[in-house]
Amino acid sequence: MRPSEETSTAAAREPLGLRLREARRAAGLTLRDTARALHVSAATWSAVENGHTGISGPRLAAAARLFGAEPDDLSPPPPRRPEPERTWRDFPPLDLASPLAGALSAFVELGYHGAGIRDIAQRAGLSVAGIYHHWPTKQHLLVALLDLTMDDLLDRARTARAEGDGPVERFARLVECLALFHTHRRELGFIGASEMRSVDEPDRSRIATARLDVQRMVDEEVSEGCRRGLMATPLPRQAARAVVTMCTALPTWWSPAGPSSPEVVARDYVEFARDLVRAVR
Repeated sequence: MRPSEETSTAAAREPLGLRLREARRAAGLTLRDTARALHVSAATWSAVENGHTGISGPRLAAAARLFGAEPDDLSPPPPRRPEPERTWRDFPPLDLASPLAGALSAFVELGYHGAGIRDIAQRAGLSVAGIYHHWPTKQHLLVALLDLTMDDLLDRARTARAEGDGPVERFARLVECLALFHTHRRELGFIGASEMRSVDEPDRSRIATARLDVQRMVDEEVSEGCRRGLMATPLPRQAARAVVTMCTALPTWWSPAGPSSPEVVARDYVEFARDLVRAVR
């Protein structure tokens, strides 16, 4: 057996031994009684319960019968395979708590001011009291959604930017990231663009600062690209603003039912953005 296999087997023994000990005690049996019934020494059974040695399938089945249990009830679940590491390009289904999911749906369809707590509760499958139990006001729900949006976008943008080599490549990665986010997460992007006016202070200033952080990343790459002669726009600041605005407007028109996937849109937008800043080909 290879060392890695030994480690894996040893890791499985401890939880199995713990389950066997619990089942034995629940059956009212001593360690010696169990060992005698299973035709092993007390030392061997102690080693099994402490995870120091394994147990064969037939003996596990015999122990289960002795304890009045099923073998499957005693065996620990198989180790979970580690999930593949996700990148900034990966967008698994959005998993929101039901009040937040209900608020997101209501805000997108009805607008923040048009959506009432009753609308949110209905979409969340909760009572109005159930919403208020965890969320004191509708404003708290909006701020939570915008915080989630900006935290996710900033994390992705920083990672995407770090992958680039030079200002043109970093700029392209940022544009791709923005386009992917505002299509895959179009509902979050939509309220991020349309409902900032509904956010009260001091949250409005804090969230606006996070939005500016994204814009500054693009500003800096365009400025550096122009300084190095890799971009030729005479108006780098305005061009960078136009690029970001172009991406954040995607939720207003893009639909998953349309002809272009998020990846196709992102590819096209990178080319549009390169043209805007007149990147050297």
